[in-house]
Amino acid sequence: MTLAAAGLLTLTACGSTTVDDIRVGPGKGWPAAFHDARNSGASPVTGSRNLSLSWARPIGGPIGAPVTVGEDGQMFVTSRTPTCAIFSFQMENGRKRFCNPMGPGGNSSAASAIAAGAAVDGTTNVYVGDDGGLYSFNALGQPRWRTPVAGVPVSVQFTGDGNVLSVTQFGQVDVLSRQTGHREVSTVQLLGEPDFLKFPNLARPADGTGLEDCATGGPLCSVANVSAVDGDSGRFFVTVWQPGQRAASVEALRYDGKEIHREWSAELLNGGSGASPALSADGSTVYVGDNENRLLALDTADGRTKWVQDLGFPVRGGISISDGLLIPSGDEGHLLALRDQGDSAEIVWERKDLGLRGRPVQTSGGTGYTVAPIGTGLTLVTFDTATGATVDSDELPDAEGTTVGTSIGAEGEVVVATRIGELFVFKPEK
Repeated sequence: MTLAAAGLLTLTACGSTTVDDIRVGPGKGWPAAFHDARNSGASPVTGSRNLSLSWARPIGGPIGAPVTVGEDGQMFVTSRTPTCAIFSFQMENGRKRFCNPMGPGGNSSAASAIAAGAAVDGTTNVYVGDDGGLYSFNALGQPRWRTPVAGVPVSVQFTGDGNVLSVTQFGQVDVLSRQTGHREVSTVQLLGEPDFLKFPNLARPADGTGLEDCATGGPLCSVANVSAVDGDSGRFFVTVWQPGQRAASVEALRYDGKEIHREWSAELLNGGSGASPALSADGSTVYVGDNENRLLALDTADGRTKWVQDLGFPVRGGISISDGLLIPSGDEGHLLALRDQGDSAEIVWERKDLGLRGRPVQTSGGTGYTVAPIGTGLTLVTFDTATGATVDSDELPDAEGTTVGTSIGAEGEVVVATRIGELFVFKPEK
């Protein structure tokens, strides 16, 4: 009787186990391109105001997307090299943990992972796009699954129910199971379905078509940016340049667990957008920039424009949002902070002496980090987010050009990736 009872308990426990529940992490590390589903570009970790360079290394190829960081500090970065498309490094010492080819047949030389999105879940499984598919690898670099898609997933995010949201530069939207890669709902094509009856010989474009336009939101890249996701409502926001239209649009869609609905579209991104949309903390406002130097705030309910602010330079990458403070990214212009006043934007402070070379980020405790050109090289500047004042600066040795992202680790490490292909990791001084 005791054995039977024990067996029943064992079966019951097995039936309710959560061992196989691959959860999304609680926000430590840098699990997505802009930290979280909202694209906040901000970390809940208290940022250090006294950093020192821990290590730096080239990876052997260019870098096009920010480094993603798991809760345990494992780092993932994509590139284009003769042998590897995705690399993993240890935060502590920069030692390579694995490097894998991707693309059909494992062809890394043809892979477009350099331009693809990536995300890391709570058990350090990584999800990353490549030529014509979305891959998942575990923490050891072992393939878990690959799901074919049309194009290259430039946006990889997590939905509120813990699935993977993939959007390609061709506008194919999929929600995939993190466990299996199977489609959870029907695919949505933002550019519409091709009419093969009218055009029977219509050829599918090569998967990497238009990726060269994604960095600046040009017309050849229909979807150039990472989607912003509101996990509570299921809404997500995509920038789309429909063929033949005069400007790109912000489109709102909603995933309800059964299907994807298209809710509204606002065609107002003049010249396209090289900046990913970002959501306010309450989900009521989506912020996005266009190529006519404008930062725009839209009502998430209906797409109504709340305000427009001329920055004098185009936003590139994203917009960091923390405690209502908006700090735009860019490869031009200068560091500045704005606050949303409801029907207008107020410039809180600006540093015209600090040029932008990438994506500023904010951390808890009122500390921010940005890369600026100082002298003949690049410098990581630590600043006070309330005033913009510099509190620390650290040179990126021999760094050139611009950076593609700044990420924050779970222990307050600051990771900077340059476009030419170097990683720099700064650690808080004890």
